[in-house]
Amino acid sequence: MTTAPTPSPVSHQDGTYPRPQLRRPEWADLCGTWDFAVARASRPGDVDFDRRITVPFPPESPASGVGETGYLGEVWYRRELTAEDLERAGLGTQGERLVLRLGAVDYQADVWLAGTYIGRHTGGQAPFGFDVTGAVAEAAGPLELVVRAVDDPHDVAQPRGKQDWQREPHVIWYHRTTGIWQPVWLEAVPAQHVAELAWEADVPGAAVVATVRLAERPTPGTTVTVRVEHDGELLAEHRVAALDQDVRVSVHLPRQANGQAYEDLLWSPERPTLLDTTVTVADDAGRAADVVASYVGLRSIGVAHGRLLLNDRPFHLRSVLEQGYWPGTHLAAPSADALREEVELIKALGFNSVRVHQKAEDPRFLFWADRLGITVWGETANAYAFSPRAVEQLTSEWVALVRRDLSHPCIVTWVPLNESWGVQHGAHDDAQQHYAVGLANLTRALDPTRPVVSNDGWEHTDSDILTIHDYSPTGAELRRRYGTAEAVRAELAGVGAAGRRLQLRADDGDKPVMLTEFGGVSFAARHDGDWGYSTASDAADYEARLRDLLDAVRDSALAGFCYTQLTDTGQETNGLLDEHRRPKLPRETLRSIITGE
Repeated sequence: MTTAPTPSPVSHQDGTYPRPQLRRPEWADLCGTWDFAVARASRPGDVDFDRRITVPFPPESPASGVGETGYLGEVWYRRELTAEDLERAGLGTQGERLVLRLGAVDYQADVWLAGTYIGRHTGGQAPFGFDVTGAVAEAAGPLELVVRAVDDPHDVAQPRGKQDWQREPHVIWYHRTTGIWQPVWLEAVPAQHVAELAWEADVPGAAVVATVRLAERPTPGTTVTVRVEHDGELLAEHRVAALDQDVRVSVHLPRQANGQAYEDLLWSPERPTLLDTTVTVADDAGRAADVVASYVGLRSIGVAHGRLLLNDRPFHLRSVLEQGYWPGTHLAAPSADALREEVELIKALGFNSVRVHQKAEDPRFLFWADRLGITVWGETANAYAFSPRAVEQLTSEWVALVRRDLSHPCIVTWVPLNESWGVQHGAHDDAQQHYAVGLANLTRALDPTRPVVSNDGWEHTDSDILTIHDYSPTGAELRRRYGTAEAVRAELAGVGAAGRRLQLRADDGDKPVMLTEFGGVSFAARHDGDWGYSTASDAADYEARLRDLLDAVRDSALAGFCYTQLTDTGQETNGLLDEHRRPKLPRETLRSIITGE
C-alpha cells in the first residue's frame, strides 16, 4: 500500500493546533487583526467596518482592542484570505478541498467568502466548518471572508452559562462573550477524508476502537488503516474495508494480553500515558487519500460500591472549580501557552481533577489535561429558561460537545445541567424532570463509557454520582453532614444545605456521593460588590479557614470533592489565586492544605 507522509506523533504536540485529536500537518491560522463593526445588517455590503479587532478575543475583552461591554447584539468581522494563507493551509499539497474551520462563535454565525454566502451555524460553544472550495474557485476578486455573529443578550432560553443578562456583571455572572472566541483556521483536505474521529478504550479487551466518519460514501476498495504506537514502538496496525461512511475499527493490542504488565500503558493522573495513532484512508489501488494523526489514552472509568473507579481502582477526586475566565480575554484563553499553564497550575496545587464550570473549554486545554494528567468533568453552559426552544438549543449543542470531546481520556464525567439552571421547577414539574432524565440518557447513548450527573448540586433525577453543593463556613458543619456514611445517607434523604431536595427520584443507595461545590472563602476583596460565600480577615485567618474546610472534607465519608474556586473571577474574590493567577498563600502551603500532606 502506498502511503502519504505520516504526520509526526501528536501526543507531544506544542498545543497550538486547534483540533489536537484530528491533526493534519499543514494549516493556516487566521487569528489576528480583522476589520470589525457593531451593526445590524443583512449582508456585508451594508456594513461600515469602522473598527479593528484581534481575533479570537471577544469584543467585550480588553485584549480584543474593542473592549465594549454593553449590549452588542450583532457584530461583523472581515478579513482577506491571501495566497500565503492558501499555501499554508496545504492547498495543492495535502488536498484540493479547502475547509474553513471556526472553534466557537457565540451565538449564531453566518459566513460569506468573496461575496458568496457559505452557511450558518447556531451554538456558541461547538466547532463548525464549511467547504469553501467553490467560493475560492469562482472568486473574481479578493477573497474577502466575512463572519456575522448574532447574540441576543436578553435571550435566556439560549445556553448562556455565566454570561450576564444584566448590563453590568453581578453576583456570579460576568461580562458577555459575543462572536468569535476560539481559533479560526484553514486547512486543505482530499475529497475523501476523515471528517470525524472518535476513540474508545477497551481495557479488559486489550483494544482501542476508532470510529471514523468519512466525508463521502466510500467507493469499492476503499480501506481505513489504524496504526497505534508508543514511544516509537509499534503496538498494532489494523486495516478494514470501508463499506459505509461510518467505519468502526477495533485494534487489538497484543502487548496488553499480559495481565501482569497491562497497567504499564494505562492512563492516569499519576502516569498520563498517551498512545500515538495514525489513521489512513486509501483508495482501491492502495494510494493514501488522507492521513491524520491522533492519540488515545487507555483507561476505564466507572462507579461501584460508593466509589469512583479509575482503571478499576478507587479514585478519590480532589477537584477545583475553574471558570475558564481571564481578566484581559474573558472566556477566550490569552494564548495556547496559557491553557498549558492553567493545567500545570492546577496540578501543582495538588488537585487531580478540575470542573470547568458552565463552559465547554477549548480542546487544547483538554489536550494538556490528557498530556499532563488531570481529570476533567465535562460541562456546558446552561440556559436560564425552560421552553421547547431552550430544550432544543441546549440539546443540540450538548450533542455536538459530547461528540467533540468524548475521545479525551481526561474527561471522566459528563454534567449537562447545574443547580437546576433551566429546570428551576423540576421539583414539581414533570416535564422538567423528564428533560433532565432525557439529557442524562441521551448522554449515555452518545457515550456509555462514563458516569453522568443529571443535575449537579441538588434535585438529582438520574445521576450515576450524587453531587452536593454546600457552602457551610465551618468544618464542623461539614463533618456533621458528611463525616459518616450514616450522616451522608440522612442528608441525601432530605433537604440539603442550599434548601433544595437532593434527590427527586429514589436511587439504589450505592452511588458515590461527592461535595462538588464548597468553600468559596473570599480574601483580598478590593471593591464594593466583591464577595465570597464567607470572608477571611487576613492571611492567617484565610489559611485557618481553608484548613478547617479541607480537613473536614478529606476526613469525611465522601468519594471526592470540588473546591470553589481556582481564581478570583470578576467580583467573585473567592479564588485560591487572584485573577492574574497569583496565589493568595504560598503555593506549597496551598498544596499542603489541599492534599493533607
